[in-house]
Amino acid sequence: MRLSARNQLSGTVTRIHEGAAIGNVEIDVNGQRLVSSITVEAIHELGLAEGASVVAIVKASDVMLAVP
Repeated sequence: MRLSARNQLSGTVTRIHEGAAIGNVEIDVNGQRLVSSITVEAIHELGLAEGASVVAIVKASDVMLAVP
């Protein structure tokens, strides 16, 4: 996948907390904790689970996740 966003941080999912519609995905990026709020539907579509490798993509004030 090619993206124009330059702020891409590789990390590992350490925790997922699912709410009714939005979930918080905690990621370890070289010892730093990063939390992304995404839809529960997106969590399931991406197949996210603890230990999964992800790339956090930061654009303006939003953080999106991509599976490498």
